[in-house]
Amino acid sequence: MSVKNKFLLDPTKAVLVVIDVQERLCTAMDQNALGQLTKNAGILLDSANELNVPVIFTEQYVKGLGPTLNELRSRAPTAPAIEKMTFSCCGNDAFLKQLKESGKTQVIVSGMETHVCVLQTVIELLDNGFNVHVVKDAVMSRSSDNRQTAIEAMMLAGAVPTSTEAVVFQLLKIAGTESFKKLSKLVK
Repeated sequence: MSVKNKFLLDPTKAVLVVIDVQERLCTAMDQNALGQLTKNAGILLDSANELNVPVIFTEQYVKGLGPTLNELRSRAPTAPAIEKMTFSCCGNDAFLKQLKESGKTQVIVSGMETHVCVLQTVIELLDNGFNVHVVKDAVMSRSSDNRQTAIEAMMLAGAVPTSTEAVVFQLLKIAGTESFKKLSKLVK
C-alpha cells in the first residue's frame, strides 16, 4: 500500500464506525472528556452525512448500557446500530458482513472505551486487512492512562492516528465547494 493510500482518507473508500457511545456507559465517563468526544463524533457524523460516507454504530449489551446517545444517533438516523456482546465489533458477524459488503477499505474509528472495545476492534480490523484511522480526539476511556496506552498499542499495530479536523479536510479534499463551506464551519 502506498503512503498516500495508507494515510489519506478518501470518501469513496471510507466508512465511519462509532463504537459504544451509549447512555449508561457515558455516565461513568469524565463529563468534560465526554463533551469533547460527543462534539467531535458529531462533527464526524455531520461530515459523513454531507459527503456520503456510510456510518455504522455499535452498541455493547444494550439492555445494560442503553442505546447510543440520541445526540449522535439523530445525526445518522438511518445508519445501522449493531448490538454486540463481544468487546471487538468484529466478533459480531453482522458487523463484519456490513463492513465487507460496503466495499469500503478505510475505517474511521470513534467511540469508547479506547482500551477495551475500540482497541480490540481496531486490532481485528487491521487483521482483516482494513486501513484503520483512529480519531484520537474522538475516543475515550474512564482513565486517561488506559486511553493513551490503547492509542499507543493501536499505532504499533498499524492504525493511523488522526484528529477530527484532519478527517474532515481529508474527506473534503478541496476548498471552495458547498460541502467545504458547510463543514469548515464545524471545526472553527
